[in-house]
Amino acid sequence: MTPKVGNIVIDCLDLEAMAAFWGGLLGMKTTAASADWLDLEPLGAGGPILSFQRVPDEKKAKNRLHLDLDVPDIHLAGERAAALGATPAAGPMGKPAHPFRVWRDPEGNEFCLCTAS
Repeated sequence: MTPKVGNIVIDCLDLEAMAAFWGGLLGMKTTAASADWLDLEPLGAGGPILSFQRVPDEKKAKNRLHLDLDVPDIHLAGERAAALGATPAAGPMGKPAHPFRVWRDPEGNEFCLCTAS
């Protein structure tokens, strides 16, 4: 029997702020919430649920797992991410025809905006 990914969980201090950022960035609504856990809608039809778990300590090192988000234009998507509270971690990288850029969410978790191919 092959496992299916049910949730992708991001540890955080502020559930509401993270849900506002990621929900706003991905156009997803909150589907469930408790004092220490919050779920957004599934990532695509039948995809895993993006969840947030309240933890007592801040992020201290580089993520070992991150999301690559395909967008038509990394510059426009970056402007939108910045307006929601993201900060750039590096300048654009990759091939000129398919650049990507590393960003940090409001709690410092890295993600990439990638030119959709």
